[in-house]
Formats: sequence, C-alpha cells, structure tokens
Amino acid sequence: MKIVGPLFDATFVDRPNRFLTIVKIDGIKVKSHLPDPGRLEELLLPGATLKVRHVFPQGPPDNGQMTNRKTEWTTVMVKTCNRWVSIDTTLPNRFVRWLLEKGDLPFLIDFHIVKQEVTVGHHRFDFLLEGAHGLFYLEVKSVTLVENGVAMFPDAVTVRGKRHLEALAEMSNEGKDTGVLFVCQRPDVVEFRPQWNRDHKFSKALINAEAAGVKIWVISACVSPPSIKLKEEVPYDLTSF
Repeated sequence: MKIVGPLFDATFVDRPNRFLTIVKIDGIKVKSHLPDPGRLEELLLPGATLKVRHVFPQGPPDNGQMTNRKTEWTTVMVKTCNRWVSIDTTLPNRFVRWLLEKGDLPFLIDFHIVKQEVTVGHHRFDFLLEGAHGLFYLEVKSVTLVENGVAMFPDAVTVRGKRHLEALAEMSNEGKDTGVLFVCQRPDVVEFRPQWNRDHKFSKALINAEAAGVKIWVISACVSPPSIKLKEEVPYDLTSF
C-alpha cells in the first residue's frame, strides 16, 4: 500500500510532550506532530533519521478531514538499525482496510467490511466485518516496540486498550464473534508478547479475552517511505517472562 506523501527528510531533536517532536529540516528546527503517544524511547534518540509529512494547518491532514492543528508537520517514520519503523498510529487501520479489501489477510479472507468505527455500548471498535457465519467485530492495535525480535504491546500504559479487551471479552461471552489484530509496523519480528512489566492490567486482560473466545492475530510489515507491505503472520505468547 502506498503511504501518503510526499515525505521529507528530518532529524530528531527533542520531544517536549507525547504528541510533539522538535525536528530539524534542512538545518531548521520546526515543531512536528507525533501521532504515537507511546514512549518510543528506543526509537526517538537524538539525531535519529526521520521522515515527516507536510500538512497545512487549515487544510486536509492524513485522513482527508479539515483540521485546526497548530503544527505544519507530522512525524511518520524513524530509521533504526538501517530499517524504517512507522510511528504513525493511524496507518495500521488504513493498512488493514487495504488488506481486507484485497483479500490479503489469510485469517480474514472470507470477510468484507460492513463499517469502520462501529459503536457498541460505550465502546468504539475499528471494524465491523461480515463473513459466512455472520458479523465480526475487529479492533486493531499498532505495535512499534521490538526487543531481540520480540514485539511487545503496549509501549505505555493504556487504560483505553484494557477496556477495549474487556468489552470484546464480554461481547464474546454474549455470543458475538470478536478479535484483535496487532499490527507490527516493522519487519524484524519473530514473536509477540504483551508488555507485562509495563502494563500488567492490559496483559492480564488480553489473556482473559483469549479465554473468552476473542481471536488474537499478529502481523508484521515491511515499511519504507513509499509503501507498507504485509510480511507475515507472527506467533504470540501471552505468558509473562
């Protein structure tokens, strides 16, 4: 899938808050929106090579809707160990939609999209799908943290993510078909684990969700400035280290 561009070269300088980076473009420091609120400590190192996208403050951003944002740039990729990692948390949903429409997700090959951003009770999920056996609710999570080939989620405590899993488990217990898909926005992944030492409650909720019948899948992706491509399905282990 093509990634929206053009993308420009930049260098990471600082991160004043979760959603803002200071970057250098052609030697000039500018403020750039950061879509990923995770820690990203192993990725956003001083001097790291970035790709950024220019967005007019009053014009259409990545999702095509109008915005009153104050920054004219968005930080979308970082290079680590000579490979690109996407740190755009809005990209996985677009990528999954593209894969579903092309029939390129083997475990969801017989499903089509009914609706995106579907509300159930007090919760909103990324996709409502339909297959031969009825409706299927799918939540998508973005993964960027990898250590020694092991992808881990979450990078930071996520109360919202825990509540999503609890809601999916409850829906599954009521007879609805549900699932969560972890999209690793980098290729160097051999296994996925929940980040027990960073968010024990989310990790426990993931085990409970699987026990309730919630399907769990993990995929890795090859990312480059012009595109993102599915690499493979990745095995997971929910037990703590």
